[in-house]
Amino acid sequence: MEWTDAFGDDKENIMCRNIRTLHNFEPSAKEDEIRASALQFVRKVSGLNKPSKANEAAFHRAIDQVGATVRELLDALVVNSPPRDREVEGAKARARSAHRFAHSHSLPHSHDGAAIAHSPAASG
Repeated sequence: MEWTDAFGDDKENIMCRNIRTLHNFEPSAKEDEIRASALQFVRKVSGLNKPSKANEAAFHRAIDQVGATVRELLDALVVNSPPRDREVEGAKARARSAHRFAHSHSLPHSHDGAAIAHSPAASG
């Protein structure tokens, strides 16, 4: 079965690095998005991208249970702000990612953001 995240990116063979926000979007989260988030969560917690045959039933049961709990949570949350537009938020996320990765191939930076020059003598 193939999974996609809230913005349509293929996540079948990728260990999650983050789980997308599903709350307060228009249109609201679909069941496949909730299941994809549950899958990401179970993968992250278990450390497994794909379970062995011996662990497959427990893995899938956990995905079902987490998905049901997420649906319950989303249905119960009270919202005081207008829903966010999925397309607009997706475009913002892609722009942030493009900016981050465009700059990741430059010089490394210290915690305060200053560029760190590589010294050939220091590499020994």
